[in-house]
Amino acid sequence: MTGTVLIADDHPLFRQALALAVGQVLPGATVVEAGTLAAAAHAVTVAEGLRLILLDLKMPGAVGYSGIAMLHAECPDVPILVVSSAEGAAAAEEVRAFGAIGFLSKDSDLTEIEAAIGKALGGRPVTPAASQSPLDSIRQEVAGLTPMQFKVLLAVLDGQLNKQIAHSLGISEATVKAHMTAIMRKLDVSNRTQAALVARSLGLDLRH
Repeated sequence: MTGTVLIADDHPLFRQALALAVGQVLPGATVVEAGTLAAAAHAVTVAEGLRLILLDLKMPGAVGYSGIAMLHAECPDVPILVVSSAEGAAAAEEVRAFGAIGFLSKDSDLTEIEAAIGKALGGRPVTPAASQSPLDSIRQEVAGLTPMQFKVLLAVLDGQLNKQIAHSLGISEATVKAHMTAIMRKLDVSNRTQAALVARSLGLDLRH
């Protein structure tokens, strides 16, 4: 079975270019395209035989590295290759910390893109791992949040109260509180303000 590849990017022409590259590396693959983070999050829940996600950091609905963390939470076993115009070395290290298998600049030529896709499909890191910094372990905790916990954390970053979060996510306030307790335990903080500060310090609240 060839499987499915998700291309999440808000530029149709670049999605087309990536689809051509996928076709060269994995002939016969089903390519699913998404132009927003919400569409990508929905796609990963319904796609059959998903083998790879090609993700742009700068797309509607994404804040900082939130797209990686959210999609990684939805499908932790599927490699995510970030293809973005974000700045090189620092971005390459941070996307890996949030659960991506590697980073590729949009300036890369087709041969480089095809090689990176091939590596990612094989489960091999596309960019070499740097030495771990103290923040990396916290990033990994964020990457380990469940999809709903991550949505709650983003809502907290947005300044929403528990009642507002419950309404927007269609859950009870008690469930929101339970998720917050789990989030604070994973981030090793004692209140929601500290949780928001930690998330913001990791780049979840910065646009790239």
